[in-house]
Amino acid sequence: MTEIRIDGARLWKSLMDMAKIGATDKGGVCRLALTDVDKAARDLFVKWCEEAGCEVTVDRMGNIFGRRAGRDPSSPPVMTGSHIDSQPTGGKFDGIYGVLAGLEVIRALNDAGVSTNAPIEVSAWTNEEGSRFAPAMVASGVFAGVFDLDYGLGRKDLDGKTIGEELARIGYAGDAPVGKPVRAFFEAHIEQGPILEAEQTTIGVVTHAQGQRWYECTFTGQEAHAGPTPMRTRRDALVGAARVIDAVNRIGHANAPLACATVGLVQVFPNSRNTIPGRVFFTVDLRHPDDATLRAMDAELRAAVAKTSEEIGLQSALEEIWYSPPVPFDVECVAAVRRAAERLGYSHRDIVSGAGHDACYVARVAPTAMVFIPCEGGISHNEIESATPEHVAAGCQVLLEAMLERAGR
Repeated sequence: MTEIRIDGARLWKSLMDMAKIGATDKGGVCRLALTDVDKAARDLFVKWCEEAGCEVTVDRMGNIFGRRAGRDPSSPPVMTGSHIDSQPTGGKFDGIYGVLAGLEVIRALNDAGVSTNAPIEVSAWTNEEGSRFAPAMVASGVFAGVFDLDYGLGRKDLDGKTIGEELARIGYAGDAPVGKPVRAFFEAHIEQGPILEAEQTTIGVVTHAQGQRWYECTFTGQEAHAGPTPMRTRRDALVGAARVIDAVNRIGHANAPLACATVGLVQVFPNSRNTIPGRVFFTVDLRHPDDATLRAMDAELRAAVAKTSEEIGLQSALEEIWYSPPVPFDVECVAAVRRAAERLGYSHRDIVSGAGHDACYVARVAPTAMVFIPCEGGISHNEIESATPEHVAAGCQVLLEAMLERAGR
């Protein structure tokens, strides 16, 4: 199969052209889901798909699908893809690499004049990051039946705007049903961790993805003047939050090396320098590839919140808003990725994904695997996120061969 070659220079140019949309001064991107910037990037992706001869459809969650016809129109597609949206201080490769690698697979097949038995599709999933609308991967979750459509369309940002409203505003409230048969799904992605680079390995063959639990926690105490109020009488909600934030960090370290525990968003009310905080809202993100350990981390978090509330005299509300269990990827799809790396002569190793991906939900309804490539320093969700043209091309070539194996030619 190796005579069909992707065009690494074309793929790199597509990535750099896309990176101009939402570009930041530090070299990254800010393309929050369903903003005008996200719309501009979506429009460019659709344009490129149409230029490659794809039939483009958009479903009711705004997921975009570009289909290259196969010889058997009754066959479900072999699909690939990822997401266009980014973190507020995101990089040029997270998500969009998988989208544009999928487009490059289609372009390469066009160049070679190769017909596949099954159709080939490239997808761009809505709101994978969850940075504007929680939870993450919500649209692929609706696709997989994890969430219902009303739940997905009703997710609100911090300003109270819903996914449904914003899809309509930017023109991506599609009319196609959400969900369809998929023969196989492959997602190419930067690792977002340091292992591949540290071991000088080109391809990560992803066998599993970590489980995740997301929480929202609110402590309510009493606002009071910062000067006259004695320390012993204070019910400081921020002190309570600080103690739990420290506990979250300790939970992560106690379950190392595979655990991750993070508080990434904090809102303090009334947020005045001479007023004791009366209310604090914050988020917690717990991850581990072993579900029993993840449950134990959950119990530790709940105990820390209860203990802190009692000690300081606070009211507390802890809600788990999202649970994604550990995901084992399809054995045959994983093997197809491994065989492709071996045929191409790329160094490779099995790896577990520490991050959530749309592939984690698609895996519930279709055989699924992922292809990782190194990123510099293992850094992602950061404007300095970086990957090399050589690794970008290698991952795309592996993706093409794995997809061809499942699609037939």
